[in-house]
Amino acid sequence: MLRNNECMKKFLKIVTVSSLLLVMSSFAVHKFYVSIYQINFAQDKKMLQITSRIFVDDLNNMLKIKYNQKTNLGEPNESANDITLMKKYIFENFSVKVNGQSKAINFANKEMEGNVLICYYNVKDIPKIKTLEIHNSVLHDFVDEQQNIIQTTVYGKKQSFLFTPGNAKGLLKP
Repeated sequence: MLRNNECMKKFLKIVTVSSLLLVMSSFAVHKFYVSIYQINFAQDKKMLQITSRIFVDDLNNMLKIKYNQKTNLGEPNESANDITLMKKYIFENFSVKVNGQSKAINFANKEMEGNVLICYYNVKDIPKIKTLEIHNSVLHDFVDEQQNIIQTTVYGKKQSFLFTPGNAKGLLKP
């Protein structure tokens, strides 16, 4: 009976997250401001694997405001400079510390899913995690309603954080 309850809880969680992502990617115009980040510790690879899902129009608008340049992320006329500005902005507003030490985040790739920009990052050479500190203020300077949901999996333990303009840091002690 306990095993069935665990399976049902896992199923409901997957359905809820999938529904949220479907809703996020279904609307061309949105009235809510949410980005989702998944951070997994791949112990066998000694790395953090990070995926972000951000509305591309919000990111393009933020980059125009911040750098006074129009960007075309997710468009056929996207340029290398657009990607450079995106990475600069993300790395200024998203950081991780492992065991109290700041770690370099590497951009791996990106793709579009509807109007959501999905980016893949990693942090290498992480043999063990005692603490994981996350700072995420991406798009907080764009709109006060921006919320960044962080879902982590470290040593099989899942934990979630909600970052808002007044609360952009979280600490995980697995």
